[in-house]
Amino acid sequence: MTVRIVLLGATGYTGARVAESLVARGATPVLAGRSRGKLDALSARLGGLETAVADVGDPASVRSLVGAGDVLVSTVGPFTRFGGAAVDAAVAAGAVYLDSTGEPPFIRRVFEQYGPAAERSGAALLTAFGNDYVPGVLAGALAVRDARRAGTPARVDVGYFISGGGGGQPFSRGTLNSLVGVAAEPVYAWRDGELRSEAAGVRMRTFDVNGRPRPGVTIGGAEQFALPRFEPGLRVVDVYLGWFGQASGVVHAASGLTPWLSRVPALGRAVTGLAGLAAGRASEAPDAENLARSTSHFVAEAFDDAGTLLARTRLVSPDAYAITADLLAWGATRAAEHGVRGTGALDPVCAFGLDELTAGAATAGIVETGAGNGSDSGATPGPTGR
Repeated sequence: MTVRIVLLGATGYTGARVAESLVARGATPVLAGRSRGKLDALSARLGGLETAVADVGDPASVRSLVGAGDVLVSTVGPFTRFGGAAVDAAVAAGAVYLDSTGEPPFIRRVFEQYGPAAERSGAALLTAFGNDYVPGVLAGALAVRDARRAGTPARVDVGYFISGGGGGQPFSRGTLNSLVGVAAEPVYAWRDGELRSEAAGVRMRTFDVNGRPRPGVTIGGAEQFALPRFEPGLRVVDVYLGWFGQASGVVHAASGLTPWLSRVPALGRAVTGLAGLAAGRASEAPDAENLARSTSHFVAEAFDDAGTLLARTRLVSPDAYAITADLLAWGATRAAEHGVRGTGALDPVCAFGLDELTAGAATAGIVETGAGNGSDSGATPGPTGR
């Protein structure tokens, strides 16, 4: 492998897991971060990898990491606050860029703001290349492909769920900080063939997950950008987050507060400030036993204009952090060895092709457990909300 892979944020919880996964795949990434001591310790643990000190607060130090054709992987969040320096560096260098964000405002920023600049420079930007939101993009594309055999898909619903686990802390401090950073921000949906801003949680519906009805509320993801590219006739793409269980109804009801949080800055700051205090008390890493017992579920359903279910895809995988580390490692090594298809802001299907992405996701443990068609459409109630 002649192309360099640079991992920014290597000493954080997610970054270290990505580094381990890269090494397991035979890569020798350059480990980059703020702390020389932590970088040296991680390098020694992984066999003596090259390191570089860089801080997103010093954009020049990040730009110095990458050159044309290199692959830059960023796990530095919250991305809405700290993610821009790495994207700027990749665009300026004409590099391939991947990140671990799950923050809808940042995803939209990459596609709408950075994408055109990347096309001009020859860079390729693959944002949200982890548990958020590669599995849903993959499940949605597979459902659309299957739906084409039965009719014309017009709507796709994607749901994210977790089962198992236990009472321990389910998320890392970095994940919680990312959630806090976007708590008062509007998200978006693909409605009537165009991207529209809306509050998170505006719609709620249930999915069949392991034979049980599980509620989810709407969120912005990468699917709203990716799936209309894969199937230009789609009128609706909705992504549902099912992590809240019975509290989904509360999240749905609270969606009406989001416009007020943006109109009254002091109120928004108070909400995010209180949430930030709670996140700050969390440990750096999630509870290991909780992760080991958990399973991630991804359900995608494709419907025609009349609301008839045409196809359903179900994927399962291990814990969310394992998914993210392995997907980023696969994407980075694949890009370094074979390149990607196109420039600008890309989605996973566009960058690698559906068959290649399916195979790559399988190496991360994301596998299909079965698909359905319209014969059982009665088990999938439609969304409620505005």
